[in-house]
Amino acid sequence: MWITILGYAASATVLVTFCMSTMLPLRVLAIASNFLFASYGAVAHIYPVMILHLILLPVNTVRLVQIRRLIQGLAKAQTKDLTIEALLPYMTRRNLKAGEILILRGDCADRMFYLINGEVQLELEELKKTLGPGSLLGEIGVFAQDHKRTGTVRCVTDCELYELTEAKAKEIYFQNPAFGYAVLRIIISRLLEDLRESGHANSPAVVTTSQVRAY
Repeated sequence: MWITILGYAASATVLVTFCMSTMLPLRVLAIASNFLFASYGAVAHIYPVMILHLILLPVNTVRLVQIRRLIQGLAKAQTKDLTIEALLPYMTRRNLKAGEILILRGDCADRMFYLINGEVQLELEELKKTLGPGSLLGEIGVFAQDHKRTGTVRCVTDCELYELTEAKAKEIYFQNPAFGYAVLRIIISRLLEDLRESGHANSPAVVTTSQVRAY
């Protein structure tokens, strides 16, 4: 009798997993289901069922650990600062001469840049400003939907910088939530800064979207 109850209990956990809308409780129930079905298969001598769920048990356990780490990482990302210097091992070094164009308006935004030495001039329609060492360039365009540069960045002096490709940036984004949160804060602060500067340059302020969009 208890073997039958064990089989029904295992089946019930599977049914409940199909009703789950979030991954964490789904994985917990999947582990419980694997344990129950493995036990049921062992005592009922249904060895294919037992073997299947003994294989699925560690798989679901690993997935549960990964989800918990992701959730913890997202929580830590809100309070943890990620320095760009920590990303330098993933970036490629470049040197440009004064007058060279780093980013051209209309080009495909397939990489972002971190300026180490030198100065560059950002040109966004009516807005122009000079950026120095420590500036992150082109990060918004990499994550924008159309992947288009909406401004031009020209080297004022000889520049030393590092570049991070779109593919590598997205890989780091999905692996390290702190990176995504840091980039989000940079994007928001950049847009707000450009909005304020455009407002001062065009008083009374009539600021178009293109003036504060990604470069």
